Amino acid sequence: MPKAKYFQKLSRGSLRCNLCPHYCELAEGERGKCGVRKNIDGKLLAENYGLISSVHLDPIEKKPLYHYYPSASILSVGSVGCNLSCSFCQNCDISQTTVDDYPWLRQHTVEQVLAYNDQYSDNIGIAYTYNEPTVYFEFMMDLAAESKKQGLKNVMVSNGYIAAEPLREVLELIDAFNIDLKAFNNEFYKKFADARLNPVKENLKTVRMAGKHLEITNLIIPGLNDDEKEFEEMIKWIYNELGEYTVLHLSRYFPAYRLQYPPTPQETISRLFEISKSHLPYTYTGNLNFSPGQHTLCHQCGTLLIERKNGYLTKIKAIDDKGKCLTCKTRILKYVKP
Repeated sequence: MPKAKYFQKLSRGSLRCNLCPHYCELAEGERGKCGVRKNIDGKLLAENYGLISSVHLDPIEKKPLYHYYPSASILSVGSVGCNLSCSFCQNCDISQTTVDDYPWLRQHTVEQVLAYNDQYSDNIGIAYTYNEPTVYFEFMMDLAAESKKQGLKNVMVSNGYIAAEPLREVLELIDAFNIDLKAFNNEFYKKFADARLNPVKENLKTVRMAGKHLEITNLIIPGLNDDEKEFEEMIKWIYNELGEYTVLHLSRYFPAYRLQYPPTPQETISRLFEISKSHLPYTYTGNLNFSPGQHTLCHQCGTLLIERKNGYLTKIKAIDDKGKCLTCKTRILKYVKP
């Protein structure tokens, strides 16, 4: 079990984890909020290093990433643990658990994970996903370094709750991000995720300033984060701080884990979709059959560029190998499938 990075020793054998904005202070034998970083003999150990809950080849659109090599496949890797405690978590069986309580984990080396690529000729890289990748930071970074040497892409699907210094290290190896912006309300973060909004906002800006590909997901929960005024404030913040062409995915909530609210009405998603589209032309919808929210249209001339059915069945219609609209020649995508 390797020693974790980003911690400092305090008094009497206790220590502070500096990986995420919780900055957990841990006495001997204690785990952090993530459930997988533990103080043993005055050292912070990464208990889930190389312990994999799932390895699977996915469409890139499933991350979701719609403007990053559309129609490509990517090898998805996950472990256990999370540094947020979202009461509505849809992957709670792996995120809200420890290595002791999830019996289906399998030990992998970096080389064993990379060996999966030999089975898939059309795989563009590795996505760190399923549970929060920040909490298996050391294995993610080791794997990302080796995969980059092989010319593969690295994608992080994250809640964005990571401290500034480790984020700078992540930015050296990760090529693309999908980050959850769970609400635009700090009280929501405190009550339903045991976290704070501001670190996520700052990290979104840092990722954008670093020039990395960025898409955002916002899970819409009825009565909790679907207020139109607050939602529009979020959209305007994205527009002003991250850019007009930032890709935003609006996802429909279904009851999960500790939150048993009824599913988000499709009408709510449709209404918020229209609000977002008035500012951010590349807004998409997920978890529902709402065709206008799945396709990519040129923001300049309106041509249907990429057609999607059921989210993951992707057909390139009118975009060239340089990411330009075939009708008006406007550059839409920076990253296109070779």
